[in-house]
Amino acid sequence: MTLMDTLARVDADLAAGRIPVARQRLRSLVTTYPQDLLPRRRLAEVYRLYGDPAEAGRWTYLEADRDPAETAAFEARYSTPPKRMVALAWGGPESLATTDFAAAQLAAVREACAAHLGRPVDQDWAAFTPDRDGDGEPQDERRTLTDRLIGIGMGLMVLGFFAVWVFGFVAFVRWLWR
Repeated sequence: MTLMDTLARVDADLAAGRIPVARQRLRSLVTTYPQDLLPRRRLAEVYRLYGDPAEAGRWTYLEADRDPAETAAFEARYSTPPKRMVALAWGGPESLATTDFAAAQLAAVREACAAHLGRPVDQDWAAFTPDRDGDGEPQDERRTLTDRLIGIGMGLMVLGFFAVWVFGFVAFVRWLWR
């Protein structure tokens, strides 16, 4: 299905009051066409219907006529440059941006991310993979005492269940042979 066909379905969904369905279609379009600003703009409109200015600001961040309050809400929710870089869901290099403003915004976020991390960040946004916390910082590989105790407890539970099963099986076999 083409971009325009899907946008027509989004219009039909919105007209019928199926806002969550329209939002999901638009999220899929942003994933499929990450460099196209139209699905992003339409997704921002849906988030305005939900009353979520941070998400509306997220999806209009690359637009020159964006709402400053929504932009501030987006930047507050995604407080570090690496989190913003991930949240923008851009695919590929910045040169694919269709407007000069979008290219400048992408470059500014990438440069802020590089400054935050203290290392260069490639222009290919699709290659940027921060840690699971989304802040781009390396994770501490040491396990905490709590993590270890939880692992030991889970292991003991598995052994306990296995022991109960074995004893039950042995009792069943003895019962059969009587």
